Amino acid sequence: MAAASRVTPVLGRFRLVRGLTVVAFSLTLAACIAGPEPTVATFEVSSGEQFTIELLTPELVDHAQGLLAGQQLATVPSGSVVRGNSSVNEPWSWHIDPATLEFTNVTIESCDGSPQHVEDDTAAFERFCPWSARVVAVEGPNA
Repeated sequence: MAAASRVTPVLGRFRLVRGLTVVAFSLTLAACIAGPEPTVATFEVSSGEQFTIELLTPELVDHAQGLLAGQQLATVPSGSVVRGNSSVNEPWSWHIDPATLEFTNVTIESCDGSPQHVEDDTAAFERFCPWSARVVAVEGPNA
């Protein structure tokens, strides 16, 4: 009986260590699958609503940081709307395809609006370019 009582704590510790190893491996795997944290710019429009766009290139990061610092640069973010996936743009159900993002000073009026207009599909936005948008934050590993 004495030998059996010594084995039970050892088995319990083994199961605990094995369980913790599985948890640690799962968390590591999830981080690898998710990929690195993106660098994002948060914009605010005249209505006070905010939206976020991933910045894929160092040039876009530099441009957004310049706008945040008050530099006179092209100010209007413009990009293709992707519906049904918020990506970095919580709480909205859409995001701007970061591969299509550009900053400009001149756009067509039909892509101007607010994040809520895109959410409601008020104007069937294929491209979103809110004229009143201003950068309020740039965050992430490359910020």
